[in-house]
Amino acid sequence: MSAAYLSGKEIVLGEDTLIVSKTDIHGKITYVNRTFIEISRYPEDRLLGAPHSVIRHPDMPRCVFKLLWDTVGAGQEIFAYVINRASDGDHYWVMAHVTPSLSEDHRIIGYHSNRRKADPASIARIGETYAELSRIERHSADSKTGLQQSFQALTDTLAKKGMAYDEFVLSL
Repeated sequence: MSAAYLSGKEIVLGEDTLIVSKTDIHGKITYVNRTFIEISRYPEDRLLGAPHSVIRHPDMPRCVFKLLWDTVGAGQEIFAYVINRASDGDHYWVMAHVTPSLSEDHRIIGYHSNRRKADPASIARIGETYAELSRIERHSADSKTGLQQSFQALTDTLAKKGMAYDEFVLSL
């Protein structure tokens, strides 16, 4: 886990807030809207060209990002609850909708993400799952093993529920 400063303060998004970003196929930011800049509290020149993980909150399980990148890398869209970290250590929850961006000949050339306010009741429920996945990642022998074990735990949880991650997220 990152030793990044965390203030413990939550930024609560407005009902009409829409955070938009685009990345290249390597996850480097190529576009952010004004709202992204305001909420993340990073200057635009610090964001453009940076890995999207610049806003990664250390409590966000890496296995969820693995699932997200695997899904969009396979050309599919995904919905996911994500906790992000602003540059000052504040955090904010979003419901992210991530889709691949395609060239005219249907090759993936990047990714597009729209993020909106996450439902507080859903955050509480997904927060429990994320805390357990993060615990698995932190308490494993090394980061690679931790990622594998937490991804397996996530996969097992979804299998028990008989649903894909998107369905699980949208059911909360």
